[in-house]
Amino acid sequence: MNYKDIEKKIVKFIRERTKNFNGAVIGLSGGLDSTVVAYLTVKAIGKDKVYCLLMPYGNQSISDAEEIANLLGIKYKIINIKPIVDTFQRVADFYKDKITSGNLMARIRMCLLYGVANKQKRIVIGTGNKTEIEIGYFTKYGDGGVDIEPIGDLYKTEVKKLAKYLGVPEKIIKKKPSAGLWEGQTDEEEIGIDYNTLDSVLVGNKADKKLKKIVEKMKKKTEHKRKMPEIAKVRK
Repeated sequence: MNYKDIEKKIVKFIRERTKNFNGAVIGLSGGLDSTVVAYLTVKAIGKDKVYCLLMPYGNQSISDAEEIANLLGIKYKIINIKPIVDTFQRVADFYKDKITSGNLMARIRMCLLYGVANKQKRIVIGTGNKTEIEIGYFTKYGDGGVDIEPIGDLYKTEVKKLAKYLGVPEKIIKKKPSAGLWEGQTDEEEIGIDYNTLDSVLVGNKADKKLKKIVEKMKKKTEHKRKMPEIAKVRK
């Protein structure tokens, strides 16, 4: 792939989709995907029109996210979501297991991003990649709740190569991918397949039949996440 051309296409895409707004807001975690999106958005509309929210849960580290924001000259705000999550869990006991609380965190972050977007007339920029979108590795109405997905047509391994082309710090590129949903959580461990293998299967390269079935099952099970809610047809 020609990453110079890819950069140009994505920058143009972001510029066109944000032209009727005051700027963009991004949830910056300090991971690979959000960092690449931040780099591209700054290139597209300039640092003064980009605003980031850093939304750790409890004692989660935000040092990498702060470093990227400062490196790019982006204004940002830190909001620790633990008190919000704690309130939900105190009021509603069904938010206490790992999966539902993880989904809650993602949805709270979405709400905060849209709060900024509404108040400042900005557009919410998503950070989902093609790998995660295809297998449904995102929270419906959480990190999947965005206005545009600039890197949504790039597999994770391609995002990593684009990051190298853009000059993203090596420690961010080598960092273990994590959605930051609970202590020690990593994407590859939760998915059960490493990204290199997963991308190879998704692009159609030869793979073990058992592995192909696992990936196809993931795609089928999460198909609803990639569609608008189905509407009952009552008119002829």
